[in-house]
Formats: sequence, C-alpha cells, structure tokens
Amino acid sequence: MKHKIIQLWSGPRNISTAFMYSFAQRNDTQILDEPLYAHFLIKTGAQHPGVNEVLESQEHDGNKVMKKILSESWQKPIIFCKQMTHHLIDIDLNFLKKSFNLLLVRNPKQVLNSYAKVIAHPQLADIGVKQNFDLYHYLKENNFHCLVIDSNELLKNPEKILRIICNKIEIAFQTSMLKWNAGAKPEDGVWAKHWYANVHQSTNFEPIKEREINLPSHLQKIFLESKPYYDFLYTHSLKA
Repeated sequence: MKHKIIQLWSGPRNISTAFMYSFAQRNDTQILDEPLYAHFLIKTGAQHPGVNEVLESQEHDGNKVMKKILSESWQKPIIFCKQMTHHLIDIDLNFLKKSFNLLLVRNPKQVLNSYAKVIAHPQLADIGVKQNFDLYHYLKENNFHCLVIDSNELLKNPEKILRIICNKIEIAFQTSMLKWNAGAKPEDGVWAKHWYANVHQSTNFEPIKEREINLPSHLQKIFLESKPYYDFLYTHSLKA
C-alpha cells in the first residue's frame, strides 16, 4: 500500500491538537501525536511537565523515528503526524520531500498569552514561529510540498479551509472532520494531561473569541521579535 504522509508543523498553543482530532475522524487516517517529542527533550534538556513519562513512551532518536514512519507498513492509507517545528533539532530533513507539509501558524501574541500559563518564561525558540519561517524557506527552496495555514483563518471557516487542504493533498474531504467527541482521545500522547485540558472540552473548531491581550513586558519583547516571521507567513497562508 502506498501511503500519504502528512506532517503538520506547528508551534505550541496553536489549535494543532484540534487539527489532529479533525483528521482522526477520517476513516482512512492513522494519527501520530508529536513523535519527535522525546527526541527534542533529549537534545535540549528542556524540563517540560511529565518529561520522564514522555521519555519512557517514545524512541529518543528522531532520525530513527522519521525513517520508521516513512517505511512502516501502516494499516491505513493516510498517516497524519502532528509535529512541533521546534522539535526539528539535528534531524536529516530529507524525509520532508516524501511528506505533505502543512505549516500551522498563529498570531504570536495569542500563543504567548496561552503558553506562558504552562511555561512561565518562554523564549522565541519555544513558540515555533521562527522555525516555521525557516522551514517554509527550506521547503520552497527544495521544491518540497508546503501549505501555510493560519489558525485564525481556519477558525473563520473550517470547512472551506479543510476542503482546500484536502484538495491540495489530493484526498477527499470528509464531513466527519468538522466535529469530534469531548474528552481524552486514544491518539493523545502521554503529555495530554499537562497540555490538552482546553481542547478536551471542545467538540469542533470553535469560533474566534475576540478579546484584547495585554502581554507583560518580558512576553511583549518576544512578541515583537516574532511578529515579522508571523506576518510573512500569514501573507502566504490560506484565506477563509
């Protein structure tokens, strides 16, 4: 069986888990939740919540992980990998030419406001937008598949954006992608209890709730650093 490998490249706190749940509703898709997480923790020594559980649950060598994903005999024809772009450390990126690469971005002000509730003092490297900027240019320069999706545009009109994505990937859109049951999911990584509380309450792509965000000074500095990368990616993203 020839498989389609979809890699969703995202930063944290960016509806990436909801996106994963959407694809999990398809009858032809197998889900992998952040398969490079343990690799990232080993490489960086980052002290994330539940670090020991993550390290026990996954292979630590990211190159072995990606090689296995591309060579495995999967039971379903579509493999959807929810990935964090900042997990791409010391990994041979050549596997990307065999993947459909979706770059998911979100206004970094929203990301920082949410992320700081779990990690108090994040750095630019923690939120993934610079890495997605760099990854975009790598994919384009090598003529690898690349689509940019802005989370706010997706939330404006989920069906329209998902239909465009499916068309670009050359798979049929399924209406089941628009909703899911609340609660924990079989696809969740062992870290879900630390990060997925909000998305476990969701049953669909919920409409945007517009509200003013006032970041403290240390987060405002990171926001200003990250904004040019986000602005560039947003101009190249699918629009609702």
